[in-house]
Amino acid sequence: MKNKFILDNSKYIESCNCEDRPNNTVVDSIIIHCISLPENEYDNDNVINLFTNTLDINLHNSFKELKNIRVSSHLFIRRHGDLIQFVPLDKKAWHAGKSKYMNRENFNDFSIGIEMEGSVNDCYTDKQYFTLKNTIDAIKKLFPSIQDSNILGHSDIAPGRKMDPGKYFLWEKIK
Repeated sequence: MKNKFILDNSKYIESCNCEDRPNNTVVDSIIIHCISLPENEYDNDNVINLFTNTLDINLHNSFKELKNIRVSSHLFIRRHGDLIQFVPLDKKAWHAGKSKYMNRENFNDFSIGIEMEGSVNDCYTDKQYFTLKNTIDAIKKLFPSIQDSNILGHSDIAPGRKMDPGKYFLWEKIK
């Protein structure tokens, strides 16, 4: 039997950077992030390796700061629109870090994290927006408590610490 919390149109690569959500948690938020390793370099497996704890930190000087970091989003959307899932949506992925917005804290507990392959200094592709919009629609069917007002950027919940998805992210393409 297929797990309903693994999206049908995704390639599933399991990450152990997750845990059970707190009891009685209502998933009602989606957090949009962006990532590229190294910054602004795409079409490699470095993000996948980071989320599965297999990144060789000797590949690039910027990776040294990632030593012993354990993170993962639920989902990752590549530049060509491919969707990779690392964590079942009913689990708590370690994507948001220290977070606060509208008097709520600890967004990992009640949100779905979606990483866009990109940079705050770059535009996203039409294929990514297409996949993201369809993915959000599928997630909202699983979690009807998610409203458009709770689809936020990482910068919204970690201001001053995070800037993603950045000024080039076109919110109107997903609403």
